[in-house]
Parts: sequence; structure tokens; C-alpha cells
Amino acid sequence: MLQVCSHPLMRHKLSFLRDKSVKPKEFRELAKEISTLLAYEAMADLPLESMPVSTPYGDTMGEQVSHQVALIPVIRSGLGMVDGFIYAYPNAQVWHVGMYRDPKTLVPVEYYNRFTNETICQTAYVLDPTLSCGSVARATVGLVKQWGVTNIKLATFVASPEGIANFEEEFPDVTIIAGAIDEGLNAESMVIPGLGDVGSRFFGTQ
Repeated sequence: MLQVCSHPLMRHKLSFLRDKSVKPKEFRELAKEISTLLAYEAMADLPLESMPVSTPYGDTMGEQVSHQVALIPVIRSGLGMVDGFIYAYPNAQVWHVGMYRDPKTLVPVEYYNRFTNETICQTAYVLDPTLSCGSVARATVGLVKQWGVTNIKLATFVASPEGIANFEEEFPDVTIIAGAIDEGLNAESMVIPGLGDVGSRFFGTQ
């Protein structure tokens, strides 16, 4: 259930996103572009239904997405992926989950979500730019499953082999869409070579 985007533009843009000299403005632009590429990969199997279309030259039949689609960025770094996914599919709903990993225990801590009592979407994309040990992504996907969504995908820029293994062990039915698989984790369980702190780089708070 792992898909790695091998498109040359993904590899090109990720290389620049990794560069520590890139300023927040360019980092944001690259994050949007990469997110759009990921969105096309992630949404390749969305179901369609027929619809009538009137063109300037006559009537025909077209197709439209038949599912209600939700984007669920993990605050705060996941916010940097929303614009790219919205660009790919502007009709998507956007819900937010506030989740962070305690730096000492590595246990995920939830501090925000505004899910409705009943789910109003059929397909959800959890947006988290780095999959390190996977604890935050797993906790977020667990919340989405509790909400009642069964068709879920996790979109991430870079993932560690350890994070992928941990995630797949708990959620073998959830596909990971990744821009790249990195070498592994350092002593602080950060992805290496990775991207650094994506939230801080995106919002210019390093």
C-alpha cells in the first residue's frame, strides 16, 4: 500500500525543497507544487459518475468525481500541503487536526479537531509532509477512521523506512503516497536527510 511518485519533476522539486538555503517564499511555492504532484498521484483512482454537458457545438456526456473528498492537514506543517491539493481539486472539504509528537516520549498529543458528529465525506487524504516514526500520522488516521471514513490515504513529501513499516503494520488498508523514501531516522527520530522542520521552514519561524 505504498506508492512513491517517481515523476522527474517530483525528484527535481524535492531536491530544491531539501536545500537549507531556500527562503520561506520559495519553500512555500515548492511545497505547493510538490503537493499538486502528490495530489494527482493520490487521486488517480477517485470514482467518477456520468453527467450531461452542453458544449458550444452540442450536447455530450462527461464525468465528474462522485465522492465527497476531504483534505485533513496535520497542523501545522500539513497546512503547507493544502493549497497544492486544493489546486488539483478545488471542491475538496478541508478539515484540520492538531497533533504533535512529544519530543521526549515520542507519543502523539492531540490538541485540536473539529470533526462533525457524522462524517460527510467518502474519501479523505491526510496531509503530513514527513513520515518519521509515524506516530502522528497513525494517530491522525485513527481519528479519521473513528470519524467514519473508510477510504483514506496518507500523503507525505518524504518518509523513513521505519515510519512506513510502523504505519503499514497498524493500517495495512491505508495507502501511503510519498515523494521519496529517505535513508532513515536520526537519534531524535527525525527523517534524514529529510527536509528539516517543515512547519518552521514554511512559516519562517526557524
